[in-house]
Amino acid sequence: MAVLLALLVPAVGEAVRVKDLATVKGVRSNQVLGYGLVVGLNGTGDRDGTEFTVQSLASMLGKLGVGLDPNLIQVRNVAAVVVTAVLPPFARAGSEIDILVSSLGDATSLEGGTLLVTPLFGTDGEVYAIGQGPVSVGGFSAGGGGNTVQRNHPTVGRIAQGATVERELAFAIEDKSEFDVALAQPDFTTANRMVAAIDVAFGAGAARALDSGTLRVAVPAVFRGDVVGFLSTLEGLEVEPDREARVVINERTGTVVIGADVRIARVAVSHGGLTVSVSTERGVSQPAPFSDGETTPVENSDVVAFEEETALAFVDGAATVDQLVRGLNAIGATPRDLIAILQAIRAAGALSAEIEVM
Repeated sequence: MAVLLALLVPAVGEAVRVKDLATVKGVRSNQVLGYGLVVGLNGTGDRDGTEFTVQSLASMLGKLGVGLDPNLIQVRNVAAVVVTAVLPPFARAGSEIDILVSSLGDATSLEGGTLLVTPLFGTDGEVYAIGQGPVSVGGFSAGGGGNTVQRNHPTVGRIAQGATVERELAFAIEDKSEFDVALAQPDFTTANRMVAAIDVAFGAGAARALDSGTLRVAVPAVFRGDVVGFLSTLEGLEVEPDREARVVINERTGTVVIGADVRIARVAVSHGGLTVSVSTERGVSQPAPFSDGETTPVENSDVVAFEEETALAFVDGAATVDQLVRGLNAIGATPRDLIAILQAIRAAGALSAEIEVM
C-alpha cells in the first residue's frame, strides 16, 4: 500500500546542536577490509567449484604444516568471506570493534560458522585490526526436495567486538590552535549563524566562515591545554539552521516527504482519474451431436470505463504544508495522485521548492 508521509522538519526558531550539524575535520572514522574463511558450517559452505575457497584453504593448511592436493579438498563446510569494519576515530591498540562478515562465494548460510584469523587492511595497505570469532547470523535457510524456507539474509553475519585494533590512526589534537569544522549540509545562512553563535560563546573573531560548508575556529586562550573541553563546549552550542524548501518523492512506494518551508502560490487544482476495467470470460463452443463440426474456444470480453467525478479546489497563496495537504485531501487525492499534482504545480511555477525524485 502506498504511504503518504508529510514530514515536517524543525520549525522556525528551533535550535539544533552544532554536534548534529557539523563535524571536526580529521575526527572521522575509517573503513577497513579483509578476506577470510568461515569454518564449521553444516554443509552450507561454498561448493567444490569455488576455486578461490579451495586455494585459500589449501594455503592456510600449508602454513599450518598440512600439505594437501587442492584437487582433493571439499569445502562444503567452509565459506570464503569479505570482512568489513569501521575503525572509529581515536581507536587505540587493544580496543575491540564490531565486524561484518559477508559471503563471497556460493555458500547458502553462515549460521554456526567461525571466522578464522583475518587481517583487516586500510586503503594504505597497512593492517589496522585482526578479526576472529563466531559468526552471529540473524536468519536461517532450510529446505529439501526443491522446497526452501528462508528468513532474513543468512549469508551475512556480525561478530560483536570481533576485531582487535592493532594500529592507531595518527591524529593528535593536544597542540592544535585551531580546527576546521565541516557542515553536513553546506549552507551560507547556517554557516553565518554558526559563526555568530561561536563568537558569542568564545569572543569576537573566534570563528570565521571559509565557505558555505567550512568554518575555522580558533582555540581560545582559556582553553589552551584543554582542547577536549573546548570541543565539547563547541559541540554543545545551539544554532538555528536554515533549510532549503524541498519535496522528496519516491514514485516506487508512493512516499512523499514535504519540508515545512515549502510554500505555494494561489493555485486551483483539479485531478481526476479514468478507470478502465476489462474482464474476459473463456468458454468452448460444442458442435451439434453427430455433426461434422469441431469444438472451438470462445472468448467474450467486457470493457467498462469509469471516470471519477472531481471538483476544482483552491489552495491559498503562501500556503503552508498543512494547508497544502488539507487542500489536496479535499479533492480526494491519493498518495500517487499527490505525486502527479505536486509535479504539475511545480511545472506551473506555483511551487516554491525543489522536487527530488528518488
